[in-house]
Amino acid sequence: MTIVVGYSPSGQGRAALRAAMRYAARNAEGIAVASHQYHDPERGVAAATEDEVRAELERVGGDCGDVTVRTSAERDIGEFLLAVVDEVEASLVVIGLRRKPPIGKLNLGASARRVVLGAPCPVLAVKDDPLTTANTHF
Repeated sequence: MTIVVGYSPSGQGRAALRAAMRYAARNAEGIAVASHQYHDPERGVAAATEDEVRAELERVGGDCGDVTVRTSAERDIGEFLLAVVDEVEASLVVIGLRRKPPIGKLNLGASARRVVLGAPCPVLAVKDDPLTTANTHF
């Protein structure tokens, strides 16, 4: 079985990666890291390359067995994650959620909602640690 993790170079992405690695190690499963490639013209932030994802995996540490990295710029991040989930027949999807102000607590982002409602397997949503990820939200 394989765990799919949605990764971005942000606090949410790192939290999702750490959670996926813990679950993979506990259940002897592989990980498919789905890194959506995009560019934000206002902030100039591009998603992580495969090399950057692998460097982050080493930084997070732990032995989680087989790890593959999938990247795409061709479709919506939610659709991309669901396509990877179907392709690898995932046992679990791990996504990171952005912390919201009290007024927005009940709202999931559009991509997170698409994954939660569309995934054929359980979805684990984790939030980042605001003390270690200041100014990394995008």
